[in-house]
Amino acid sequence: MKPISKLSVIVAHGVNLDLLGRREPGIYGKHTLADIEAKLRQISPIFASAFSLPTVELTFFQSNHEGVFLDELSKPWDAAVINAGAWTHSSLALADRLVALSLPFVEVHISNLSAREEFRQKSFAARHAIGVCYGFGIDSYTAALSGLYAVLAERLKSSIAP
Repeated sequence: MKPISKLSVIVAHGVNLDLLGRREPGIYGKHTLADIEAKLRQISPIFASAFSLPTVELTFFQSNHEGVFLDELSKPWDAAVINAGAWTHSSLALADRLVALSLPFVEVHISNLSAREEFRQKSFAARHAIGVCYGFGIDSYTAALSGLYAVLAERLKSSIAP
């Protein structure tokens, strides 16, 4: 197997996440997508080094249009961190697409879904995820990235495609 010199990981934000920092700050906090991106760009090389991964190229994406979101996930990524927003609780299309792509991903949410309304406690995609991180504000993303990198490192050691 040829050594992998770079991994491509998408951090995908779904519907309404462009409103972070303004939308219900009591639930979602005051941080913006730009804050999340800055934090992950800073921590990614540290995590990659800690898990002996090659260079990881992070790409950040947000869309309020489900088809556009699904098309972006269909590009040739090695893995993903996904906060699909409300599509988490409503989109069979998202779950079906993730299964079809065999894309390793971690589902992430800023708020504690278990403490929210009953309909927000159901995720159609979570059962297909490597893991789910939620309830820690934007640090949920940090936890998700760390967990994802740990799994990718194990798969690379075992010569399993990411």
